Formats: sequence, structure tokens, C-alpha cells
Amino acid sequence: MRPGSGFAILCACAWWLAAAEAPAAEVRFKDRCLADVVRAVPEILASQDPRTGRFGTGIWLVTDQDVMLPLAAAWATKGRNNPYYRDPKVLQAIMAAGDALIADQDETGQWEFRKKDGSTWGRIYMPWTYSRWIRSYGLIRDAMPPERRERWVKGLRLGFAGISRDRLRHVHNIPSHLAMALYFAGRYLDEPAWMQQAAEFMHKVVAAQHPDGYWSEHSGPVVNYGFVYVDAVGTYYAVSGDAAVLPALRKSAIFHMNFTYPDGTPVETVDERNPYRKDHVVPGAGFTMTAEGRGYVARQLRLQGDAPIAADYAASLLLYGQEGPGLPAGELEGDYDFVLGEGSAAVRRRGPWFLVVSAMTCPVANNRWIQDRQNLFSVYHDKVGLILGGGNTKLQPGWSTFTVGDPSLLSHRQGDEEPKFQPPPGILHVPSRAKLVTGESLGLDLEYGRQRCAVRLRVIDPNRIECMWSATGPCEQSVAGHVTVLPRMKEKVGRAEGEGVVLSEDAFVWPAGTFGGWIEHAGFRISTPRSAAVRWPVLPHNPYRKDGRAEAGEGRLVIDLPFSSEGGEQRIGVEIP
Repeated sequence: MRPGSGFAILCACAWWLAAAEAPAAEVRFKDRCLADVVRAVPEILASQDPRTGRFGTGIWLVTDQDVMLPLAAAWATKGRNNPYYRDPKVLQAIMAAGDALIADQDETGQWEFRKKDGSTWGRIYMPWTYSRWIRSYGLIRDAMPPERRERWVKGLRLGFAGISRDRLRHVHNIPSHLAMALYFAGRYLDEPAWMQQAAEFMHKVVAAQHPDGYWSEHSGPVVNYGFVYVDAVGTYYAVSGDAAVLPALRKSAIFHMNFTYPDGTPVETVDERNPYRKDHVVPGAGFTMTAEGRGYVARQLRLQGDAPIAADYAASLLLYGQEGPGLPAGELEGDYDFVLGEGSAAVRRRGPWFLVVSAMTCPVANNRWIQDRQNLFSVYHDKVGLILGGGNTKLQPGWSTFTVGDPSLLSHRQGDEEPKFQPPPGILHVPSRAKLVTGESLGLDLEYGRQRCAVRLRVIDPNRIECMWSATGPCEQSVAGHVTVLPRMKEKVGRAEGEGVVLSEDAFVWPAGTFGGWIEHAGFRISTPRSAAVRWPVLPHNPYRKDGRAEAGEGRLVIDLPFSSEGGEQRIGVEIP
């Protein structure tokens, strides 16, 4: 076990101490990144409308123009196999991309926040676009015709004056990225006051980091948006050399190393913003500023294999990454336990099994972006990936490890753009208290109001794990456990009795006693008690769509485990045949 408190835990990890004593290998990535940027250029150029300078297809978004940065990186980087270095056609495409942004600015320098589904979300100083626009300008400005350059400077000044005036008021992932961009703007537009303002804000960002190496926007880590913070802080460091931010980058690298599944996908179990997505992460340049971070980058690139790095990430690593020695991470390939904070979460690696449990609790937030802390553990196996878990959502008790009361009281009404997220009386789906339990079994002791519950996970052997839900009786309200199974669309869900079903948009319910003692799907089998029922699809509330709608592939295959009024135990087994 790796005990401790706060960041002391992270530094005290057995695997990290061993890594620190091992010889550091050189981590090199820039040649690969340049090759991947060069590979992407033809497709990017082909996607541009020469009449308008706009990139992309369908409804045009200002973020479609973000590909100007990979183009600028290709144009500005000399290399043996880079035919686009100082290419006038590439330069013209970059300039046209910026002209399109200028044409869409309003009088304050903002753009309409559009999405490809046709929804609009108000006016915004789009951080991802402003940061790529100003950095592209810094790379090509000396080659721009004077009148074109003057026009760009006017548009950039308009936007960054508004950002400086109005947008750096609180620490959050968007202002953090804007502050990084403002530092570049101060440098390239000769505004030292902007550079000072950005530096001061970055120090606030670093101060807001949790001692365990993550950032929070309500309660607990924002794992996926943690990459945004590291990108902002690390890119700022690359151009400023401000060593005050290095400890934060180091702590974040260690956090993300532990909360990444063995296949390179981020752990969703402790994330307060995003459910699971099977997206292998290539860490940005901010992770290359420390030996710890470079070790993480090397591991993720190794898992990436020969697949190209996305052009935007490749450009960031090429332009701002720092090659050098990286602490090895091979120790993570053996058995280990890792405990975060004072028992707020734990990771357990046993053979091919990777388990995560979260004891983080908080009341339901009246905010579409902050998800309910309801789904408290995940189960991963090297052969098949993530099996159980998948993270949190809102307005969907079916994703909860336990529900107490009537789950039908809380649901999302189709088309409702401003739902009430607070659960009504009669349903509890997030725990009021949670305590981490370690030992032979890993798990949690939980309280839902006055109802006590527990969950335990025990690895039996390399191909089998047992999961147990329990409720202490007598139960004053209905109690049920819920097993959230990660779906693989277009693959069959088999069962012990009766015909199976290929997962599609078509819903189905298998009541208790109708499917035998097990179901199987995508290379794993789950044994269930006879009282269990199966439902598909149990849909989340998607905060990134205005009306919250979700598609079947975003749902979960859920096994419901009802308890009698006397409480008791319900067990499932997960087996890899």
C-alpha cells in the first residue's frame, strides 16, 4: 500500500521512488511530431474554402480555424522531410484563416459560440482559437505583407483587450487557457502589461492546484480538463521560463500517470466533469517540462504505437515540448496499490486487473457541467479494457452504485434545456458519506441518508473478479445496486437462457428470472443473482448538448440488483473466458 496524505502520498509511492533511482532514459518525440504535422498538411489544406478562408465542413465554427497552428508549425519548422517549410501556399492558407476570424468578430472581438448541431451558446472569446491565432501570428508575422499584418494586429488587439479587461477573473480551465494566450499576445504585440497580467494569473492557477496534483472546479478532480490546465501552464512555461510553475507540472504528471488506465485512456471514476471515453491521450507539451512528465509522455507514445499523433497535439509538442531524460514508468506494470489524499480514492493493480474506487462525495450541483458523484468504482482488464464503471452523469439514477428510494422520481425530460438537477424528496442516488476500505478486498462503506451500504471488489485470479453490494437492514426505503456495464455497439449481449441481442439503438429489458445466471458481452461474462434485471440503454444527460439528449452509444447496459427490506448482499462475478 502507498499510504500518506496530500502530495506526500504521491512522492512516497513505491513505484515512483523506484523510478527515481532508475536510470533516466532520453525521451525524444520532435522528429515524430514533425512527420505527423507534415502528414496532416494536405488534408488540412484541402478542407479550406479558398473563397472565405474557412476550414471544415457543415456548419462553420471558429474552432474550425484552429488547424492554422499545425500549418504554421509546418511552415516555420525546418526539417529534411518537410516540404512545407516557408511554402507560400501554406502561408497564404494561414493568413486566409485569420482573415476569416476577423470577418466574424463583433465589435468587442467575440464570436458566436456555435456547434455542429446548429445550437448557439452566446458570444465568447473562444480560448482555443485565440491561443492558436496569436501563436500562429508569432510564427508568420515577419513574412506577412504589411497591410495583412496590420489587419491581423488590429483584430488580435481587439480580442485580447477584451480578454485582458473581462476574462481573467477566476481560476477555471477557460480563463487559464486565455491567460496563456494573453502572455503570447503581450509578447508579440508589445504589451508588457498583458504579459505581467498573464503571469500573475498563472501563479493563481498554480496556487489553486490541489496538493494531490489535480485541479478542481467544484469538488474533486476534473481529470480530462486537467490536461487543459497542464497545457495552459506548460505552454506558458515554454515561452516564459517561469520556474515557479514547474512544481505544479510535476505533481500533475504524477497524478495523471496513476489515473490513466493501462491502455492509455483517462480514468473517469474520480472525474467530476466527464464520463468515460475510449480516447487514448497523447499528453501535451506541459507534460514534457519535467522528468516525471516526460516519463508519462514516453509511456503514452509507446501505447500510441504507429498511429499518427493528431496534428494539433503534434504541433504543440513540436513547438513547445522539451525533450530530455524521463523517469521510467515500468514499475506501474507490476502489482501495486495507490491511495490518493487521505483515502479519497484508490487504484489497485493485480495482474491484468486495474480497479479504481472513489470515496469522493458532494451534494448534487445545480450546474450542468458538474456531474453527480454517483458511480463509485471501475473495473478494467487488459484483454478487454474497461468493463464496469464509466463515470458520472446527471438526472440518471440508473448510473448510481446504489439508489435509495424511487429512481423514477429523477429523470431528464426530453427537450428540456434548463432542467432542475436537484433530486426531489424520495430518491437518494449520491452518497452523503463514503469511506475507503483496503485490504484483501477493495471497496467503500457508504451512507445514503440513514441507509448504510457497502461495495467490495476482490480479485480471485487473473481471469475472475468478484463484486459485492450490501445494504444494512431493515431498509426504510427501496434499495438497489446498479452495475454499469460499458457497451460495445454492434456486439452481441448473450445470456444463459434465451436469445441474445446485438446492441443497437433499440431498447430492451430482461426482467429478473428471464435470462438465466449470466450475461456475456465483448469478451467478458458477468454472473448474476436470479433477482437481477438487465436494461438497455440507460442514457445519461449530455451537458454538451443544449437539450441534454444522449445517443444510445453514450448509454450503459445496466444490471439492477434489488434488495429486500431486510437488506443483505448481492454478488456478481466478472470472468474473462
